Amino acid sequence: MEPGKNSSFLTSLANFISIVFHPLLMPLYGLIIIFTAPTLLGYMPVELKKVLFMVVLINNVFIPLILFPLFRSRNIISSYTIEARKERAIPLIMMSVLYSVTSFIIFRHQIPVFLKSFVFSSTFLVILLTLINFWWKISIHAMAAGALNAVVIILSVKLISPLVWYLIATVLIAGLVMSARLKLNSHNPAQVWSGFFTGFAGLSFFLMLLV
Repeated sequence: MEPGKNSSFLTSLANFISIVFHPLLMPLYGLIIIFTAPTLLGYMPVELKKVLFMVVLINNVFIPLILFPLFRSRNIISSYTIEARKERAIPLIMMSVLYSVTSFIIFRHQIPVFLKSFVFSSTFLVILLTLINFWWKISIHAMAAGALNAVVIILSVKLISPLVWYLIATVLIAGLVMSARLKLNSHNPAQVWSGFFTGFAGLSFFLMLLV
């Protein structure tokens, strides 16, 4: 493969990875891990799993996707990738509010503590991200990938279940996501690594504190 074509292919691959593992989708992947992992949580009623999944899907994926075109039309953001740190402020504040609403809805349901803690911890992490963004640009993709790794490790520790393959998968995902963000020049190494460790440490701390 010629150098130019190879570079074009890698850029396209990096864009694909960034879309598939977009931060908006990571909480859904976290729920899928919790629902499918060989733990007691896997035996939850299917209907309850559907309700929880739909609440997160609608409130934290569909609503932001509806609002982003509005932000673009009002010139609040200059592109859907939202590369500029200052342009991230309003979308992140919106996400903090939406995650808080999701936490309120989940709190009213009789569900296992780990699931409630996962949603609350994700909310705290988004609020923390919003605060960090006022001073410094951090990789949201890497932060979400780090949080996903934390979910697997804390789930394994708290429910005493070896989740080796889940951990291998999330580590590989984190590596792909971080490499993709660097390939696209969306972040420098410091922003990517700080994003990963903030996501990992932040979600681990909140989960350990709440569960």
